[in-house]
Amino acid sequence: MSETLADIGIPPQFPDHTQLPESDGTFVKNFQEHPQTVILTDSIAQVLQRLHPDGEYCIGQDCGIYWRETEPPEKGAAAPDWFYVPGVPPRLDGKNRRSYVLWREYIPPLIAVELASGNGDEERDVTPLPLAGSREGAKPGKFWVYERIIRIPYYAIYEISNDKLEVYHLVDFSYHKMQPNERGHYPIPPLGVELGLWQGSYLNNPEQFWLRWWDLEGNLLLIGKEEAELQRQKAQQAERKAAQLAERLRAMGIDPEVE
Repeated sequence: MSETLADIGIPPQFPDHTQLPESDGTFVKNFQEHPQTVILTDSIAQVLQRLHPDGEYCIGQDCGIYWRETEPPEKGAAAPDWFYVPGVPPRLDGKNRRSYVLWREYIPPLIAVELASGNGDEERDVTPLPLAGSREGAKPGKFWVYERIIRIPYYAIYEISNDKLEVYHLVDFSYHKMQPNERGHYPIPPLGVELGLWQGSYLNNPEQFWLRWWDLEGNLLLIGKEEAELQRQKAQQAERKAAQLAERLRAMGIDPEVE
């Protein structure tokens, strides 16, 4: 009988998400980070519901991905600002996830997004584990961990301060920098979407560039508030057309209220 991953027992010394820290104690680096991750999640919700009618997926926002058991545990974790994992339950044993533990779930995120507050050096750090391990308190670079260990197929770095977006695709075991299409977007075929920058305002933030999704035809994927506003405008337009038609019928001596 063949043995599957699900049949393999995890030794007790390998902790799960309830036993690992859910924060490394650092602050969110900029005020745009929270609304930006909300936009990414809100606007792709309908796509994910279509791709996962069983609800088997999870989204992490500034949550740790544990890829190596270390002491302290935080040294063996990376925390993308936003990531999406297909084919896993949103909750574990009825509990909300505190982190994503790779050695227990095996499935890497399909895409990770980093919102760089500085020039992106930290997000592009390729320092390997052996070199980092030779320095007290050092950690391997995020880029190296995502590419070589977690092996995330798509990795996006958005430099908020200068509105610069880069997307990398894992090909033949290494990241290749993608080129934008004619719309300036980066296609993510497994999701059926494109990732790019949109200029506008959101919540109480002034007009600026935001990281947004489009479908593969170039149509912006709307957040809930935008979708509600679009439906309201369509309803108003339908009411105006109905009123204009009724007025023309009355001019012709026809009562539009009579069936």
